[in-house]
Amino acid sequence: MTKTVILCDCLGTQTIDREAIERGSGLVCSWVHSALCTDQIEQASAAISQGGAIIACQQEKARFEALATELEIDPPAFVDIRDRAGWTADPAPAAAKMAALVAEAALPVAAAKTVDVISEGVCLIIGPADVAVPAAQDLCEALAVTVLLTEGEVPGIDARFDVVKGTVRSAAGALAGFSVRIDALQQVIPGGRGAPQMTEPRDGGSSVCDIIVDLSGAPSLFAAGHKREGYLRADPKSLPTRSAALLEAVQLVGTFEKPLYVRLEPSLCAHSRAEKPACSNCLNLCPTGAITPAGEHVSVDPMICAGCGACSAVCPSGAISYDAPAVETVFRRITTLASTYRAIEGGAPSLLVHDAEHGAEIIRLSARYSDGLPADVIPLEVDALAGFGHAEMLGALAAGFARVDVLLSPKTERDAPVREEALATAIAGAGKIRLLDLVDPEELTVQFAAAPSQAPVAPVLPLGTRRQITRLSAKALAPAAEVIDLPADAPYGAVLVDTGACTLCLSCVSLCPSGALGDNPDLPQLRFQEDACLQCGLCANICPENAITLKPRLNLADAALSQVVLHEEEPFACVECGTLFGTRSTVEKIMEKLAGNHAMFANPQAARMIQMCDNCRIQAQYHSEDNPFASGERPKVRTTDDYLSKRKDH
Repeated sequence: MTKTVILCDCLGTQTIDREAIERGSGLVCSWVHSALCTDQIEQASAAISQGGAIIACQQEKARFEALATELEIDPPAFVDIRDRAGWTADPAPAAAKMAALVAEAALPVAAAKTVDVISEGVCLIIGPADVAVPAAQDLCEALAVTVLLTEGEVPGIDARFDVVKGTVRSAAGALAGFSVRIDALQQVIPGGRGAPQMTEPRDGGSSVCDIIVDLSGAPSLFAAGHKREGYLRADPKSLPTRSAALLEAVQLVGTFEKPLYVRLEPSLCAHSRAEKPACSNCLNLCPTGAITPAGEHVSVDPMICAGCGACSAVCPSGAISYDAPAVETVFRRITTLASTYRAIEGGAPSLLVHDAEHGAEIIRLSARYSDGLPADVIPLEVDALAGFGHAEMLGALAAGFARVDVLLSPKTERDAPVREEALATAIAGAGKIRLLDLVDPEELTVQFAAAPSQAPVAPVLPLGTRRQITRLSAKALAPAAEVIDLPADAPYGAVLVDTGACTLCLSCVSLCPSGALGDNPDLPQLRFQEDACLQCGLCANICPENAITLKPRLNLADAALSQVVLHEEEPFACVECGTLFGTRSTVEKIMEKLAGNHAMFANPQAARMIQMCDNCRIQAQYHSEDNPFASGERPKVRTTDDYLSKRKDH
């Protein structure tokens, strides 16, 4: 279906170059309307009826979607070229920027994978009696409510909900799958005169529920509780927040689609091997605790995962990658924005990465009440701000952007963006990447006015894995560099071996999760391919001689793509057959310690076996005087006839 962009200058408040947008985006554009959402709504209706429409207005999205519903057709796509481009104090033309935004909006995006979550409305309210009981009275007609009193007197029996007393020991799960452990649990005894009587306290009680309303005023039951779906926590002293929590609880009944935010490939995970620890980047940064160790790899609980994307940004191997949408989609959007802008303007724009809530609102307020974004600053809205890591930052610079700014949200955990910005800056150089942490739209204008200009590089197409894109981008950004020093937690680097301590036991080779360390089946060698090294630290942790250290760096030389010898020794030849086995230094050390000093190797003949290969050692042992394999004559096999003949004899 042919896509058509429906343009509107919003009562003449912005200048739209229809021909430039068509030329840059490659899409057909309508003539420029002025009041598409009011006086020209009939033209909008006709355009939507034809299908494939992209409405260049985000403000009236709900109105046009309602119109599509009336027409009984699928809603159109939308792109905001007014707040993000048209409304600006910059005198430079915004046609190139508008074309880039339109071209990016037309890109196909695969639907996110989801799983159905069914909530039946079983609700646990936690808190003191004076706030928890009224909350239960408000919710009991819509939900199946149990009140867990943390303090206060037990109210009179109300058949509409249950009341218990106790202390929450632990809680786990998410919407439609919570489990709570309760200590000092007391239940109401139904019957009796006077105030309700309670059972004796007991520890280890359990409860399962779909929704938790926490009015206790105590610390959150979960890490990053505001991101735990189905867990509603409110200040017991604040009526507005309590009312909002109760209203949200009523709406959490039914079947919901839970996005599967990340994709996990366990075989690539470098978490551990042979019970030795290695990479724990995702475990350290996951704010919700959705990632847990699972043997040699990690496990992700999709019901708990809130989709912040930090794990995807810091995973050195690509075992965890963001999948809603996929990482490749972000790079395709970046490339489209840069190439479309250059096709019209010819210069190098800047990229402003932001989220759909805080960042988008800052841009809208700046456009309406301040100077708006400069004509060469292109906004990129992403779902997972913390997932925009060093590979994406470098890929944007290599694709043709002169600078990359990431506008942080108050809800964004800072650990991953700060770490990734430091790594990207170490590779790209100072001044090209910034983290903007602001809430004032006026400050956004100040930041762009104060930003120094940066010279762009010859654009390259960022293709491949995140590691491959990082290397490709680094070569484009620093063509003269061969080795770039990186921060201590970087996922790129070299392995340094103390050859005086290394015995070539090759335990590091057998456990290296990426295959960066290898051996030579014909010679005693330790080989290394730097481009494949994840700097996970497993080799250093497993080395019995403590002979390995890590050196974070990015080696851009071609030698990093092939194996080099880190350590080798002269092989030892079997004294019987001449077959090469082991290393001369190891065999000589064993001879020095055991020959004549150990009971098993007291005589020269036994000691000589240390200098033999496996086959010759077995042969020598077999033919020795004290051969442990020697035995008497092999007994004759007894058959059925033997047993029958024995019966006849008796």
